[in-house]
Amino acid sequence: MTSNWPILSVLIWLPILGALLVLAAGESRASLAKVLALAISGLTFVLSIFLFTGFDTSTAAMQFTELKPWIETFNINYSLGVDGFSVPLILLTTFFGVLVVIAGWESITDKVHQYMASFLVMEGLMIGVFSALDALLFYVFFEAMLIPMFLVIGIWGGPNKVYATIKFFLYTFLGSVFMLIGLIYLYIQSGTWSILEWHQFPLAMGVQKWLFLGFLAAFSVKIPMWPVHTWLPDAHVEAPTGGSVILAAIMLKIGGYGFIRFSLPITPDASMALDWLIIGLSLIAVVYIGFVALVQEDMKKLIAYSSISHMGFVTLGLFIDFGVFQNTEGGRGASLGVEGAMVQMISHGFISGAMFLCVGVLYDRVHSRMIKDYGGVAHTMPWFAALAVLFFMANSGLPGTSGFVGEFMVILAAFQANFWYAFAAAVTLILGAAYSLWLVKRVIFGKVANNNVANLEDINAREALVLGIIAVAVLLVGLWPAPLVDLMHASVDSLLQHIQQSKIVLAGG
Repeated sequence: MTSNWPILSVLIWLPILGALLVLAAGESRASLAKVLALAISGLTFVLSIFLFTGFDTSTAAMQFTELKPWIETFNINYSLGVDGFSVPLILLTTFFGVLVVIAGWESITDKVHQYMASFLVMEGLMIGVFSALDALLFYVFFEAMLIPMFLVIGIWGGPNKVYATIKFFLYTFLGSVFMLIGLIYLYIQSGTWSILEWHQFPLAMGVQKWLFLGFLAAFSVKIPMWPVHTWLPDAHVEAPTGGSVILAAIMLKIGGYGFIRFSLPITPDASMALDWLIIGLSLIAVVYIGFVALVQEDMKKLIAYSSISHMGFVTLGLFIDFGVFQNTEGGRGASLGVEGAMVQMISHGFISGAMFLCVGVLYDRVHSRMIKDYGGVAHTMPWFAALAVLFFMANSGLPGTSGFVGEFMVILAAFQANFWYAFAAAVTLILGAAYSLWLVKRVIFGKVANNNVANLEDINAREALVLGIIAVAVLLVGLWPAPLVDLMHASVDSLLQHIQQSKIVLAGG
């Protein structure tokens, strides 16, 4: 489907150009900068809803497509389009775009215009990543996205912000260099940068494996997978609340999206041959990192490790399919894995974003992230306590919340592939409950621990609005996941059919 007006270009460039307007407001007019940022992010969110309402769920074809020549010498095009994988992630991005602006309304007092502009630019670039159909365009958006995040952590971060920013930048940049080599190779062989054409391009097994490892280097750092995960806790601890929210809610999803858009369809045979590697790393992430989360003293670090553990479900759901194909007739249950991974991505976006916002609320009042500095918060902040407990319960996979749906679907698919995969994945649910509930017990419940907690004021209308909206989203996806699953169903089926067909035969390799 091609829309009459370039909605994807509008969604990408509206926040980026709007950021220039916010910058023009200057430091002296901080309140104007905040209002402008809210208006631009709000308009972007409203326009993104048209993607959802105008999307045809019966087809796996790209919709709302745009194609303009960009660098004709190298056959590079400004090519955009979305399918059932992209739309939910774009909606998640625009949804949090608004909430991050509202969340930083009072807590950010220094260089407000630059802070808001950074987030608007980041929002536009992330939408670009999710809608690019030209590989080089994807790479440009993929790399450019690092810059505003680098600035947000480096300028508004904590005491060790320089160390965290450099580590974050080096890890993600080094990973993506290998992907760039893979993209250039594919261009030289095929003569095009079109990702969709690459999906059909035949490749010998050896080539596929190298390409797969190149993509793995880039996307595993983004998710992040074990053992390249160490930048994430550092980045989260030092980042301001808004930075942590965007990092956890959106940026980590780009890794999962990369596997769906590049690794699986371009190198299906290598994905099948090396699925044990991804499943192994995923299970290490979900089990080992769960134990690491248990011993954390810093709330942000605990949630960061929790994110790594929960994103392990995403990679497990995506690569479990090959085992399902082997063990069942017609691959029944394979779609559960991919759909579960997608639901998990969206759900984790809501829940981790909400948990970081909860920590932000406490930090703004007490200026500490340490668990030991709290206790008995429920006595002085009952409304906050109710919402925080909901989010931490959702994080541990409480039925009725979005956290349950994705993990349950992935575990069901894992059972079809291998009992022990499912067993290991199920163990992490117990660990997730352990560290989530232990945090709740020490921070929210019990006796009032000190004067700081005794003097706390409950959440104001602005904080209640932000957390309340996310609470509704968590419960809505938990109780009624059908619209989300229906949105991606045709795209999932198409992907699963595609990865079952070997490319080696065509390549003669």
